[in-house]
Amino acid sequence: MSVPKEVMVDLYRTMAKIRAFEDMLGTVYYEGKLPAFDIAAGPVPGEMHLSQGQEAVAAGVCAHLRAEDPVSGTHRPHGPLIAKGVDLKKMAAEMFGKKTGLCHGYGGHMHLFDTALHFGCGGIIAAGLPQAVGAALAIKKRKEDRVAVAFIGEGAVNAGAFHESLNLAALWKLPLVVVIEDNLYAISVPKSASTAVKSNAERGSAYGIPAVQIDGLDVVAVYEAAGEAIARARRGEGPSLIEAVCHRLRGHFEGDGEGYLPKGAKDAWKAKDPIILFGAELKERGLLSDADVEAITAEMSSQVSEAEAFARASEYPAGAEALENVFA
Repeated sequence: MSVPKEVMVDLYRTMAKIRAFEDMLGTVYYEGKLPAFDIAAGPVPGEMHLSQGQEAVAAGVCAHLRAEDPVSGTHRPHGPLIAKGVDLKKMAAEMFGKKTGLCHGYGGHMHLFDTALHFGCGGIIAAGLPQAVGAALAIKKRKEDRVAVAFIGEGAVNAGAFHESLNLAALWKLPLVVVIEDNLYAISVPKSASTAVKSNAERGSAYGIPAVQIDGLDVVAVYEAAGEAIARARRGEGPSLIEAVCHRLRGHFEGDGEGYLPKGAKDAWKAKDPIILFGAELKERGLLSDADVEAITAEMSSQVSEAEAFARASEYPAGAEALENVFA
């Protein structure tokens, strides 16, 4: 697949936007929480799972999706939602627990829902897969030109929901694409200690599903693999599985001591930062200049700053609203 110049630049812009937003969160999150780490303190309370280093996966996949294509995310959901085109202000306000957030402040960062973009996520491992299968089944029954995509981590592949979902998707030939964001560790457990196969792409053959393992740090490789899988699903040819091997440049969660990592692993991953490498490639190919990269970085930083300011200025829900917008 030959990737047009404008697509390459858009992929870089999307990755830069994801990184800028998460860098902001990584700073704001610690306000009021230190020196003794207090998870409930500060303007963004609760757990926080960031995905710096995994931007290429979200950008490469979502570049092929439309607003009406349903997507289920993981507990590390910011990348796919931003890549799908979320309103950054509403997303930031949700993190801050404000009324102007995507879910009126009820969900926080792990439970982001955007009905306009048909996006949902949650904190239960592998739980988004059956929901994506249900969405794909509805699409098929309605004979719609849509595709359901499920993002999962490599740890979720060992859950029963993964196997049940793939079996039904293959049996019913559903328009589903499963994207495994393989960042090598399920919390602190390395894949080698939890998974019997070297590549989870091997599991696709058990269900007769086309599957491929790709370099999840290479946004063009992700874009090309996702393009084939999504086009196949739109043609009514059934599900596909993509395993994108990547790294997270921060801990599993903010506050993670990361004592489980081998010495030097983090430095090695930082040397393979997908945004830095892709930016260098685009400059080498004459698609972007140093000034272009600086302008994109400044633009995304400005958008994120506006989103942060909006979130900080927004009102918290009143106590009396605690039982609104929930199922009784």
